[in-house]
Amino acid sequence: MRWPSKKPARWFLPETPDVLGMLRDQAGVTAKGIDAFAEWAGGDVARADLVRQLEHEADEYKRQLRGALKTAFSTPVEPEDLFELSRGIDAVLNGAKDTVREAEIMSVQPDEALAEMASLLAEGVHQLKAAVGALSTDPDSATDAADAAVKSQRRLERVYRGASAALLEVDGDLRLVAAKRELYRRATQLSDVAVDVAERVWFVVVKEA
Repeated sequence: MRWPSKKPARWFLPETPDVLGMLRDQAGVTAKGIDAFAEWAGGDVARADLVRQLEHEADEYKRQLRGALKTAFSTPVEPEDLFELSRGIDAVLNGAKDTVREAEIMSVQPDEALAEMASLLAEGVHQLKAAVGALSTDPDSATDAADAAVKSQRRLERVYRGASAALLEVDGDLRLVAAKRELYRRATQLSDVAVDVAERVWFVVVKEA
């Protein structure tokens, strides 16, 4: 009696999506969005629409990454760290969009101080983009970029303190003073989030060492 031959078993490994690539894409769109935010703060108020558009685009990358993390068999960086990096990057651009909206609601135009803070925030976000890009290939470059991001945000803090002190000397429209103070405060909140992302980059590198 002839036994039927057995077909060789096939092993199917779960997919391993490029989650770091997705994070890099999110960081890239976020950098473009913060550039638009800096241009808006510098006086090109028409860039407000681009900030909103790019925030929606970055949200899509964030959703794709989160979906991939649920099914990925393995990841080059721990899923929790990828999630937190993505969350922080997302919060920066969300905050920029909200700052633009707040200025529109209060009918306040960005001033020179806010423009300088927004420019420094953009500098920091581009460093974070570089840090994310080097995370799996060049940890030293990733931490160097993270350090540069933090340094730029320390300069932002100094601008904030000077601008806030200057508001105390302003006579006249208290509503305008309060509105500007609120925009300055929002800028520092975005800066704090950027610093948190930079610290998370360091955490990932130390943990993976």
